[in-house]
Formats: sequence, structure tokens, C-alpha cells
Amino acid sequence: MAHRLEKDVTSLVETIIEDYEQGRDIDVVENFMHPNKDEIIKIISQIQNIIFPGYYKNKNYRIYTVRNNLSMQLEDVLFNLSKQISIVLKYLPEYEGEDEKELLYKAEELSLQFLGKITRIRELIQTDLQAAYDGDPAAFNKAEIIFSYPGLYAIMVNRIAHELYLLGVPLLPRIMTEYAHAETGIDIHPGATLGNHFFIDHGTGIVVGETAIIGNNVKIYQGVTIGALSTRGGQKLSGKKRHPTIEDNVTIYAGASILGGDTVIGHDSVIGGNAFITTSIPSNTRVSIKNQELEYKQDGRQRRSTTEIGQSDEWYYMI
Repeated sequence: MAHRLEKDVTSLVETIIEDYEQGRDIDVVENFMHPNKDEIIKIISQIQNIIFPGYYKNKNYRIYTVRNNLSMQLEDVLFNLSKQISIVLKYLPEYEGEDEKELLYKAEELSLQFLGKITRIRELIQTDLQAAYDGDPAAFNKAEIIFSYPGLYAIMVNRIAHELYLLGVPLLPRIMTEYAHAETGIDIHPGATLGNHFFIDHGTGIVVGETAIIGNNVKIYQGVTIGALSTRGGQKLSGKKRHPTIEDNVTIYAGASILGGDTVIGHDSVIGGNAFITTSIPSNTRVSIKNQELEYKQDGRQRRSTTEIGQSDEWYYMI
């Protein structure tokens, strides 16, 4: 029995090895050439420790003074991030065939530039935390938001990834935000520009595209899409403004879809649930869809509700 299984496994190995030799994208086996997703997730966790020093700590460190703890964590991030950046730089044409030493030197430069943005990232996340607390009556305190709100986590990862995106680092920013997407159900492309005091309530099913611009004091509920009107052009659309601009003090309720690179939602507007918008909306505007008609059957009678926002109920009785 064992001999037969060994023979079968050997045969399978040879079959799959032959399949690897077809030269397709999925056949690449030089693992050292590609980033390590586990290491990237670890980097996110380390940066989270730095952003929230009183809430998250690395248990591997035995010294818990703020200065020593921070120094060790920064060194870890610098080392790990530099290594991953040096790997992904090879994907850029200008670094193709570059000496490993030069790649690592450039990666260290980029990592230091990124770490120089940490205080700015923390400043923005403080505004996001405050917006979540001010905007959610269900929030017990800010610690609850830090530990448990998926919206704040997704925003934090995006703010980290966005800085790497702006530095021209390929792959890593998207790996980071897609990890957050998998963890929270919130999909924010690292290229999206987020203003301060950004609040995502509930969050599941939210999509924010690469070229979206979101202003200050914006609140978004679950199921909202801030997306492209069409992607039929494929790679020809790369680098073009494909996603909407949301100006300051806008609230977008659950299930709304706002599409198109030319679409601007003016400041201080409210977009009602399930609205579908492909053209610009002026400032100080309330947008809602006409209520669907509801039917109720009770005691052999049928009645219809044609309620619309700002109107009273009208009931029709049918025998």
C-alpha cells in the first residue's frame, strides 16, 4: 500500500513539474523574486503598534519603556519593509537588472521617507477616531473603536498604504489594503485620497476606487460604492481619473453608488440609501430615491403605502 502511494505521488510530481514548464504567469517558481505576504501583514501590525502605543504592544519585546520599545519596533519595520521594497522594486522597468545592493539602498531610503510620515498618519487617524466617536451613538468609548471597529482599521491600513503608494512603491500598498479588505469587507484602493475626520459606519461592502478623492468630515455607511462608471477600456484607462470626488461634510447612506471620474458630490450634501448617481450633485443638496410601493395584506384587505420622504402616509384599501 505504502509503495503504491509513493509511486502515485512520484507520478503526480512529474506531471505537475511538466505543467510548470509552460511559461505562463502562474508557472513562476522563483519565490525569492516576490514579496512575502506574511511579512507585509507583520509590518502592518508593527506599524499599528507604533500608531497606538498604549493599545497594542509587541509581546516579543521584554523592555516596555516607550523609548526603547519604539526604537526596537522602528528598527524592525525599517529592516522588514526595506527588504520587501527591495524585492518589489524589481517590478519597475527602471530597476530591472539593478544590483541587489543598490536596490536595498534605494529601499532603505524609501522606508525612511515612509517612516517620516508616521506622525502625520497618526494625526489623521486621531481625527478619524474622533469622527467615529462623535458620529456613532453606539460607541461606548474610543478604546472600543480602536479595538473593534473595522472602519477605523481599514482607514488606518489605507493611510499607511497610501503613503507607500505616493512614494511609488509597487505591489506592497495593494497587498496591504487587500488584506484589510479581507479582514473587514471594506475595499479602499491605496491610491484613493482620504481627507481628515473620515468615518466609515459598519463598513461591510464599501468600495472606494483608486482615483477617488474624499474630502474632510465625510461619513459613509455600509454597501456604498465610490467607483468607476466603466472599466471596459481596461489598461488604457490606467492613470486617468475614473472615480468620483466627494467634497467636505458629505454623508452617504447605505447602498448608494456614486460612479465616474467627472462626478463631484458638492460639499454639505446628503446622499440617501440606494441612490445611483453618475452625474455631479451641487453643494447643500439632499438626494433620495422615490420610495418603492409597499403592500400589506391583513384580514382579507390589501393596503398600499406610497410614502415618500417629507410626505404623510396614503393608504388604499382593496377588498
